[in-house]
Amino acid sequence: MSDRFFLPHPPFFRPSRRQFLAGAAAAASWAALGPKARAEGTNGKAHALAMHGEPKYGPDFKHFDYVNPDAPKGGQLRQSVPNSTSFESFNPFIVRGSAAAGSDGIYESLTVPSSDEAFTQYGLLAQFIETPDDRSWVGFTLNPAARWWDGTPVTPDDVIFSFETLKAKGSPFYRYYYRSVAKVEKTAEREVRFTFVPGNNRELPLIVGQMSVLCKAYWESGDFEKPTLDLPLGSGPYRIASFEPGRFVVTNRVEDYWGRDLPVNVGTNNWDLVRYDYYKDETVALEAFKAGAFDIRQERSAKTWATGYNVPQVADGRIIKEQIPNENPTGMQCFAYNIRRPIFQDRRVRQALGYAFDFEWSNKALFFGQYTRTESYFSNTELASSGLPQGEELKILEKYRGKVPDEVFTSAYEPPKTDGSGDIRDNLLKGRALLQAAGWVIKDNKLVKQETGEPFRFEFLLYDPLFERIVLPFLRNLERLGIDANLRTVDSAQYENRLKAFDFDMIIGSFGQSLSPGNEQAEYWSSAAADEPGSQNVIGIKDPVIDELIDLVISAPDRESLIQRTRALDRVLLWGFYVIPSWHLRSYRVAYWNKFSRPAISPKYALGLDTWWIDPAKAAALAGRQSS
Repeated sequence: MSDRFFLPHPPFFRPSRRQFLAGAAAAASWAALGPKARAEGTNGKAHALAMHGEPKYGPDFKHFDYVNPDAPKGGQLRQSVPNSTSFESFNPFIVRGSAAAGSDGIYESLTVPSSDEAFTQYGLLAQFIETPDDRSWVGFTLNPAARWWDGTPVTPDDVIFSFETLKAKGSPFYRYYYRSVAKVEKTAEREVRFTFVPGNNRELPLIVGQMSVLCKAYWESGDFEKPTLDLPLGSGPYRIASFEPGRFVVTNRVEDYWGRDLPVNVGTNNWDLVRYDYYKDETVALEAFKAGAFDIRQERSAKTWATGYNVPQVADGRIIKEQIPNENPTGMQCFAYNIRRPIFQDRRVRQALGYAFDFEWSNKALFFGQYTRTESYFSNTELASSGLPQGEELKILEKYRGKVPDEVFTSAYEPPKTDGSGDIRDNLLKGRALLQAAGWVIKDNKLVKQETGEPFRFEFLLYDPLFERIVLPFLRNLERLGIDANLRTVDSAQYENRLKAFDFDMIIGSFGQSLSPGNEQAEYWSSAAADEPGSQNVIGIKDPVIDELIDLVISAPDRESLIQRTRALDRVLLWGFYVIPSWHLRSYRVAYWNKFSRPAISPKYALGLDTWWIDPAKAAALAGRQSS
């Protein structure tokens, strides 16, 4: 998806197979393990936990369908880290400091997802998983082969230390994800059990399985909350080989990696070395790619995709330019308000500013018609609200009649539309009427508060100059409403620090969603998260109704109830006008030098770059053409 990250855009290859909890939005699970999920002779312990029904892959599976088990190993993958000035830490789990690219590939989790199921977790560090039908606890039996790089085993003590450290000292979202864990204890030599507080949060066994496991012996003597460039001890398939802050990070494959032959790893981690080069300027990065400085580029800009690759390297096939379809939920990309600011606390004001964004013109003039307007926080899924609420969704919402906007019951949500000509006078008149109703009037061609004369003024904060061409037309339309809106572009480190401190008025935001939402909704929208620096409730929403709807989503007992509860949450968020929705794309725009091959089957929910490999014949042919 283009331009969708409100944190500095990360590289799209992750050497580990662990999904980052906040970015991927962990999914809910409710079905008890069926007989196919149980491994024979393990006393009810299972190799996997499914979102619902049965895992796609049984206990004896050899590899995922979307890999080539015979993919050759070797070679180097070179990537760029765009719009980044530097990094300060190899600890990606804390608020302080920008984490180095590749640093999360050092660590592994108890379980990992497949990329062709909505949400099923398979054992990695954990050989077996056990949970009762009510999901009141989950136990993990560690793989006896699991080792840290120094050869010492991964133990239940490491798991317990990781949980306690991440919850107490890690980024705020860990506290939300793990808040319903009552205790964690060692129950046998290789077994650890998490017991949950009473309730209906049936996703917790899967959430706990996603937790990265840290080496207690390495971390317990240091200050976990302090950024560090000391090379940590991990258990994953890649480790930091060399680095230079502001320039590059190099990771190389661990030759004696303990898990290389596990079914979840077969056909992956095919590179001997992965290099991440830092580029502050996007234009420089693009030119460096075309010159062969790095190998693959996921394009975020529609304009660049349409016009920036008209070069001989693409025309003659040395560079492949390809759109690879996916089935990912597109979530909500948007212009996000910080409603902690007094000028944005009136819902009518937030609604009014939405009339100044001309998506249809932007899509035609700036994006070459590549995008679709987003109309739901759960876009492109069955979870998205539409039309008027009916049935179970209406029954849920009736409880809140009078506490939510009347439009929740009377109108189908859709963002303002235009004819794409650039003439949005009618929309601006609607916006001006809303502003006037909220107490804002025009005086000397400026919008001011009627009671105090205070001007309507705010700052739009960016970290990437690429977005300026998108935001500036919006600000010009706001100027026609008498609003003094300024644009400020800062470096990625300053942007991240200001974002964590909620020190902004408006940003380009993105709230990723899964096919089965759960605990992450509290991190996005809950009252508790609004006051937690570094949380993902960057908007600052504090609404008891939304808090209750979040709890309903988390406690959904089955798929149908989850759908209806999520639609209700979606509808209330939309009619709160907390964001101005923008756009989405259902494919990856990828350009790469023609030396790679990839499996015949692509994963539904990932690019799957870690399943690609360097094809010796293609690499030789490319080298020959480059030298001739």
